[in-house]
Formats: sequence, C-alpha cells, structure tokens
Amino acid sequence: MNTRWITLALLTIIIAIVSMLTGVANLSITQVVSAIVAGGEFDFVVNQYRLPRLILALGVGAGLGISGALVQGVIRNPLASPDLIGVSAGAGFVATLLLTVFPGAPVWSLPIAAMIGGVSVGLLLIVIAKQANLPPARMALTGIAISAFLASGIDYLLVVHPIEINTAMIWLTGSLWGRGWEQMPFIWIGLLTLLPYSMWLAWRLDIIGLGDESAISLGIELDRVQAAALMSAVMLASLSVSIAGTISFVGLLAPHLSRLLFGHNHKALLIGAASIGALLVLIADTIARGIAPPIELPAGVLTSVIGAPYFIFLLKRYKGW
Repeated sequence: MNTRWITLALLTIIIAIVSMLTGVANLSITQVVSAIVAGGEFDFVVNQYRLPRLILALGVGAGLGISGALVQGVIRNPLASPDLIGVSAGAGFVATLLLTVFPGAPVWSLPIAAMIGGVSVGLLLIVIAKQANLPPARMALTGIAISAFLASGIDYLLVVHPIEINTAMIWLTGSLWGRGWEQMPFIWIGLLTLLPYSMWLAWRLDIIGLGDESAISLGIELDRVQAAALMSAVMLASLSVSIAGTISFVGLLAPHLSRLLFGHNHKALLIGAASIGALLVLIADTIARGIAPPIELPAGVLTSVIGAPYFIFLLKRYKGW
C-alpha cells in the first residue's frame, strides 16, 4: 500500500517537471528553477504561464476525482460520474450562455456562472429524487436525461451565436489554455474546504455501501448523508468545470483506478481519486501542449480518447446494474 502511494507521488512529480519543461519553448531544469527563483528571461513563460497551469491542472483533476468518488458512493453505481448525472452539462450550459450572449463579461464571471449552472442541476436532481422517491440507479438515469436536455440547449446557443462559437468551443472541449493565477482561488479554496468535509462523510458512505436497511439500523440518516455527499460532489465538479471546461471521464476513471489500487474504504478512495484525477489532468494538459507546438489540443479531447473505450468496457462488465 505504501509503495503504491509513493509510486503515485513520484509519477506526479515527474510529470510536473516534464510539464514545466514542455511547450513552444523547450526549457532546461536550470532555466525553470532560475526563472522561479529570480525571474529573468523566462519569467513570463514559467511563472505566468506554465506554473499556474500546472497548479490548476492538479486542482481541477483532484476536484473531478473526488467528485466522481462521492457520486459513485451515493448512487452506488460504478458507471456514475459528474459527467453522466448532468453537473458538467449544467455548468457548461450557463457558461456557454454567458460566453455567447455576454461575450464582454469579465473573466471572473465565468467560474461563477459555471458554478451556478452545476449547483442548480445538482439541486434539481436532489429535489426530483426526493419528490419521486427515486432509487439511486434511477437518479443516475434522471441525470442523464437532464444532461441530454442541456446539451441540446448548448447546441442551440452555438448555432444562434456563431460569432462567439470559437471561444465557447475551446471552453466546452476542456482546456487550461488562457488560465492563470486569477482562477487559482476558486478551485483551491473549494478543495481545501470540501475535501475535509468529504473525508468526514467517508465512513458514512462506507456504511451506506452495506445497503439502505443496514445503514439506517446503524444510525445513519440516509437522506441527509446522501444529499450532503451529492452536493459536495456537485460543488467540486462545478468548480473544476468552471476553471477548465468539460474535461470528460476524469470523474469516472479516477475513482475506478483508485478502487483498484487502494480498495473500497472511502478515506483511502477519496485521497486516491484526488491524486489520480490530478495526475490524469496534468498528463492530458502536458500532452496537449507538447504534442505539436505551437498548436495546442484541448485536454478534454485526450481524456475522452482514454475514457470513452474504458466506459464501454465498464458497460460490458457491469451490464447487470
């Protein structure tokens, strides 16, 4: 177990170093360290471009990983993720609405708009599930329906406002291009606030995993814990999407890989999902920047290339769910 944590940490450090060296200007470790310490010739490239992107990639990936683990813990379906229950679509719809209808809106308004969209969909899902007394599996199906509806709304906005389509498409495909220090407080304050709360929920999710009747008999307030965990997941996913757009499948992949490496205990699972999610987004962003500079691919395209086949594999594996 300790070896796996150490290996994951070392791999993240190695990819972080590669990320700082890679781009249109290939730098040496000496040049990077010199720029961080003393500024100089490569101050802008290192301190205003690559370093904030690296830190944001780690935060966005961690947020998506924790969110996915919480969603799967609540819905008790290994195929559940923030993408599938409509949170990413909600954030994407409101953000696209802002980018197309109010193209001159200030930079800080985009994360707030995306947060409003994601949280609104999360609240709607909770209300529908409570009013209709939906079981977890049907809650996931309801989220998929909401997601499909909002996706059609996004398509409509892009067709009606073709002039602003480029800006919206870059954001919708998931990218850290153009992101910097001004976005940092949104994701990291959210993580530092919601991660401890998620860890507090961890043992309760372990008990819920035993079944509703067992959890209630052991004193767990089922509806309250599920709502709290789902809202934490929604807020983390919304924060991540608000920064980097819709980077698909990280919320699905990270919890699965964490479960394979660290088991089903939610405390280890959440930390593992955060670490693996951070690593996945960092790898995707590094490849997106370094594969064919100065052209930059959206990081979300790369995560989809990996995530879509894995999702098909999971569909076949869990066809009885």
